[in-house]
Amino acid sequence: MLREQGIEPEIINYLDDAPDAATIEKLLSQLEMEPRELMRKKEKEYSELGLANDSLSRGELVAAMAAHPRLIERPIVVGPNGTVMGRPTEKVLDVL
Repeated sequence: MLREQGIEPEIINYLDDAPDAATIEKLLSQLEMEPRELMRKKEKEYSELGLANDSLSRGELVAAMAAHPRLIERPIVVGPNGTVMGRPTEKVLDVL
């Protein structure tokens, strides 16, 4: 869709190049989300690590995402006009 608009995206495969905790915190702030809102709850790591436990701190949840990037919902699109989750895909156009 972006390429159809003449935009060449920079794609970061964060399964291979995992973001650190500070980057995840920055994305959460830009998205105005809490850590669990950015987590893929159906991934086996979510249940294996007990991440549904309400007593876990924000820092613990962010650390889990940094250590296990499969937990991070994707795609996240950062553009000149903001940051959005790329679902539905049409939302991406709002930040470009």
